[in-house]
Amino acid sequence: MKLISNYRDNELLRSSFIQLAADIFGLDFKNWHKKGYWGERYVPYSFAEGDRIVANVSVNRLEIIMDGKSYRGLQIGTVMTHPDYRNRGLSASLMNHILDEYSGKYDFMYLFANDNVLDFYPRFGFERMEESQYSVSFFSGDRGGKLRKLAIGDSNDLLLIEKMVYGREPVSRSFGTANSGGITMYHVLNVFADHLYYFEEEDSIVIFTKEEDKVHLYDVISKAPININMLLERITPKKTSEIVFHYAPDYEGLEYELSPFQREGALFVKKGAALAFPSSVKHPVTSEA
Repeated sequence: MKLISNYRDNELLRSSFIQLAADIFGLDFKNWHKKGYWGERYVPYSFAEGDRIVANVSVNRLEIIMDGKSYRGLQIGTVMTHPDYRNRGLSASLMNHILDEYSGKYDFMYLFANDNVLDFYPRFGFERMEESQYSVSFFSGDRGGKLRKLAIGDSNDLLLIEKMVYGREPVSRSFGTANSGGITMYHVLNVFADHLYYFEEEDSIVIFTKEEDKVHLYDVISKAPININMLLERITPKKTSEIVFHYAPDYEGLEYELSPFQREGALFVKKGAALAFPSSVKHPVTSEA
C-alpha cells in the first residue's frame, strides 16, 4: 500500500477513486471529470493497493472572501475508506500528511463533517463552528415571465453556465468563496440540475426552489453586482412569506433575520494564522464539497 496524489490522468487509479466515491457516498465524479470540471484545484490524497484506491482525503484549493478581503482556503472533502480497510488509521495518516504538506500555506482549512465522525476532526486541531441562516420576510413579487429555465443536456445552456460559473463574482463580499468553479459545476450537474434559471435582464443564473410559502435561494451567479430587488420580484409568487438564503447575503436595502442553521453534521475550521473565523455566517452551499 502506498500514498499517492495527483493521479487524475491515470485512468485506472481515477476510475477506482470514482467508484469508491460512488460506493461510499453516492457521488458521481465520472461525468464531472468527463466534462472537464475536475481541475488542478481538486487534489485527492489516497492510499492505493496496486491500482485500487482504498482510502482518500481530498483537498480543494480556493479563496475565502471575508469583508471584501481574500484569504487562502483549503476545503477538505471526500474523506472515505473502503469497508475492508477501515480501523487501520488510514484516514488519520492522510490527514496528518495533508497537514504537513500544507503547513503555512493556508489561512483557513475547513470541512463539512458527517454526524458519525464529529469526534474525529478535533484531534487534528479543527474547531466546530456555528452557522447562521439568513432570510427576509414577506416579499411580494410574481412579476414572472423573465426567467428561462436552463437544461444541462443542452450544449448551449451548459456552455453559458460554464462561462458564468468560471467568470463569476463571489456571491457575497461579506463571506463567500472564489476559484471554486469546479465544486459549483459538480452541484450544477448533480444537485441543482432541475433548478437552474437564466435571468436575462441582469445577465445572471439563479438557483432556487419554491416550497409552499417559502423560496429557497441557493445561488446567484453573475459577473457583476445585480439588482436584487428585481430578481426577488421575478422568483417570488404573491403568497411568498419568506425567502431563505443558502449563503451569507450582503445586499443593501434588505432587512435580514438570522437564525441558527442546522445541517446534517457540522462545519469544522482549522485556522492557519492569527485570524478569527466570523460568526453569523453561512458558507455558500454551491461551493461546499
